[in-house]
Parts: sequence; C-alpha cells; structure tokens
Amino acid sequence: MIMQALLSIMAVMLLLQASPAEQAVVPTRVMPLFNGRDLTGWKADVPEKDTNPSAPDSFIVRNGMLVSLGTPGGHLLTEKAYRNYRLEVEYRFAGKPGNCGVLVHASRLRALYKMFPQSIEVQMEHENAGDFWCIQENIEVPDMEKRRPRKEGEKWGGSEGDARRILNLTDGSEKPVGEWNTLIIEARDRAIKVWVNGDLVNEGFRCTADRGKIALQAEGSEVEFRRVDIGPLSVPK
Repeated sequence: MIMQALLSIMAVMLLLQASPAEQAVVPTRVMPLFNGRDLTGWKADVPEKDTNPSAPDSFIVRNGMLVSLGTPGGHLLTEKAYRNYRLEVEYRFAGKPGNCGVLVHASRLRALYKMFPQSIEVQMEHENAGDFWCIQENIEVPDMEKRRPRKEGEKWGGSEGDARRILNLTDGSEKPVGEWNTLIIEARDRAIKVWVNGDLVNEGFRCTADRGKIALQAEGSEVEFRRVDIGPLSVPK
C-alpha cells in the first residue's frame, strides 16, 4: 500500500513538472476522444488519490457513456494536446443539476488551488453553461466591464484573487435537466467560440494559450457524456 502511494505521488510529480505541450495535434478529420468502452486516451488527475490510493474513481464508463461522478474532485485529461479544433460534447445532468466543465488548452496540473490545471474553462454549471473561467491563463471579450465584473482592487487575470469569470451571452440555452445538451467549442489560434444547443454563448480573443490538453471535471455533480468528438475547424465565413 505504501509503495503504491509513493508510485502514485511520483507519477503526479512528473506530470506537474511537465512543460506545456509544444507539439499539438491539429485534427484533419472528426475523431471520437471517447470510444464508448473505456478511458483509453485519457488520464485522471485526482489529488485525493495521492494520499488515499483506494479512493473511488471519479470517472467511469457506464452503459456506453463516460461518467463524471463528481467526487472525489479532479480532472480527466486527454493524453494528447490539441490546437485549432472543433470539439463537440453531448452531456446531461441525469439526476440533480450541478457543476462541471470542459477545460481547453490545459497544461500545468494543479496550477490553481492545488486542484485546477492551467487552462480556460468552458463552464457547464447548470444555468451558467458557456461562461469562461480563467485558470492561470487569460482571455478577453468585448464589453469587459459588463461581462467580467470585478470588485475593488481585483484585476482581470487567472490567479487567485483575480476576476476570473466571464459571463456568457445568453440565458435559457440549456435544455431541462435529464435531456441531452450539445456543447461546441471552436479553438482557432488565440480565439475561442462556444455554442450551447446551437446558440452562440461566448466568444473570446487574445487568449494567452493556443494549445493544450482537453479536460473534463469532477466538481461535485454526476454528469454523463455520450459523445466527445474532435475535428477540424470550419472554414471562416
């Protein structure tokens, strides 16, 4: 048991020391990141497992779906890094609505609060889907003062104490709890666009990263994913 815990800690330390990916895949065709059978191509980072290797898994496959059980808190990251892509995710809160997210341009693990990888989070929290959260990265949107409210003394950034949340553009884009939502994210150079069920809900530019891994969260609520596909960008109109 002790040796297993030490090996787990050493593996996490190596991941934490890894530099952001210089090489990143640019998709040329639509590919499933989730194969419907197992978590091949993904790797979990769950801090609780450092000291408690017998802690339950946060991410499982059930009935052909990738399921984030919500606890213990952590992230499921792709083994490969990507850039210039269109990501399509179908998800639902099968029980009580709650919190989750898709993180793009993920690099350094546990960069914030010893939990969140350096990234831009595309929020999936019920009734707030499409918000951006900056996590040791940054992105800009039009009308920053309105859509990225900050308290006195706060600055726009991705560190603890910064104004990290960027509000989405719409209300009512999500479907009722139990129904499937479609989340589309286009990462084009240093711009990110997000659609929820066909509605453009966020668009940012001058992102401080343009590549990285993709991550799914375990953040307190059970969420089912039946499709996670990545493909080439559409041709700009």
